[in-house]
Amino acid sequence: MVSTASHHVPAPTSAQAVARRVHRPDAVEAGASAYAGLITRLIAFALDAGVINGVAVVVTGTVALVFTIIPAPALDHDVAVALGALAFALWVIGYFVAFWTTTGQTPGNRLLKIAVVREDSSPLLPRHAIVRVFGIVISLPLLIGFLPILVTSRRRGLHDWLAGTVVMFTREDVGR
Repeated sequence: MVSTASHHVPAPTSAQAVARRVHRPDAVEAGASAYAGLITRLIAFALDAGVINGVAVVVTGTVALVFTIIPAPALDHDVAVALGALAFALWVIGYFVAFWTTTGQTPGNRLLKIAVVREDSSPLLPRHAIVRVFGIVISLPLLIGFLPILVTSRRRGLHDWLAGTVVMFTREDVGR
């Protein structure tokens, strides 16, 4: 026997809504958050750390190889380590500042379809990006600066608050 009565489709549970946001951020329901959460941002950061460290290893190996062929100036070991650390710090800062101020996305962000934008929609300038990097560094002890990402509606950490930024899912495939 076939029933002609209309069937009531239950509203999605909160678990279903979360799963939809995670797997299809372009299908975010009205009123739901399009801001990237902690895990998405952490995965993007881990991918960026792989790129940063991979390039650093290649550059370090190249410099070491060059110094085996060309006599190196007499540098104290501690001075050489300090110069290497300074070069690495500048590389990390330059990496994030360059990507955030040009496209708003590092390679890790692009893979996860998230972008760093100013909360007031103004352009992200190098000074904002530098403040954001500084905010990430001071948030690292005890990870206290990242906890607000878990509990605030716009998922902003200390570094986002200091730089006036938010991390949003991109909408590049909407309308296709």
